[in-house]
Amino acid sequence: MPISRVTKVYAIKDAKISPLTADPAGGTATYGTAIDVPGIKSLEISGDVETKQLRGDNTLLASNSTISNIQVAVTHAKLSLDVLAAILGGEVTDSGTTPAQKSVWDLTGDGATLPPFKIEGVTPAGGVDLVGGDLHVVLHKVSLAGFPDLGFAEEDYRIASFTANAEPLLANDKWVSIVLNETAAAIA
Repeated sequence: MPISRVTKVYAIKDAKISPLTADPAGGTATYGTAIDVPGIKSLEISGDVETKQLRGDNTLLASNSTISNIQVAVTHAKLSLDVLAAILGGEVTDSGTTPAQKSVWDLTGDGATLPPFKIEGVTPAGGVDLVGGDLHVVLHKVSLAGFPDLGFAEEDYRIASFTANAEPLLANDKWVSIVLNETAAAIA
């Protein structure tokens, strides 16, 4: 007997992004190494539906609706230079020796590529109705919809965030997958 398809969704424990390295039509999408989104606070999905109506004879004759946009909004507590490079482009370089080590993310005109990436978030074990189970949300191909919220805040922590628009993979036409696991599984 299959597990229930209905569950509560409580909290977010982890999120990772993976650069999309290939998306061949009718083939298999491939991704680079997963990068942790540190201090994940929320991953919210929204979308737009466009409806067209056919009217005639002073009445509604037909109506069709299509998904015109799926968007994800992500907030996270810690800034990651590797995440910035994966979602905006640019390059991270490390230099120096202790006590003068540095990591620098540089974004240049040529390096600001806004590359596509996958994002996956997961609840903690027990964040669903299945004891010991979890729920994963995967957006298979997204690109930034605007520049990330970065910077500083007076006498407070600065929370980083970004929004991205999803599109279907050429490989298999997938936009979003929601996976309910009977046994909790780490993000691959």
